[in-house]
Amino acid sequence: MRAITFRPHHFLCSLGYQGKGYDDAFTANMDQVVADGLHQSGGDDTLITVVRQADVICGPCPHRRGEGCASQDKIDGLDARHAERLNLTEGETLTWGDAKTRIAALVKSGDLSTLCQGCQWLDLGVCEDALARLISDDKTP
Repeated sequence: MRAITFRPHHFLCSLGYQGKGYDDAFTANMDQVVADGLHQSGGDDTLITVVRQADVICGPCPHRRGEGCASQDKIDGLDARHAERLNLTEGETLTWGDAKTRIAALVKSGDLSTLCQGCQWLDLGVCEDALARLISDDKTP
């Protein structure tokens, strides 16, 4: 099975994804990767390799500039905070299930205001809701 690639902050973006995006092409790609992939039965076995450049989610993003982003400083900050909190290293490969276990263990309710500072999607509250569900599910026997 071939691994997909994720920037560090896209682990939490994928957890909270609710069908919204920058434009139709971006949303269609997120639907394919996340809603039709990671969030479906068997998605927990998906292999993900950590990268520090444009990844599978960035592909059709209207803000993509080569392997970078029009808001590269903001993205670098998001990636650095997420990589540190989730103990992610560039080139590391893990499953989506392992990533969710790591998120549940290392990210607590209220942490997203710091981890995701500057993200335009934060105010929608969907990521905080998804995190709460994950943490709750993780504690269910």
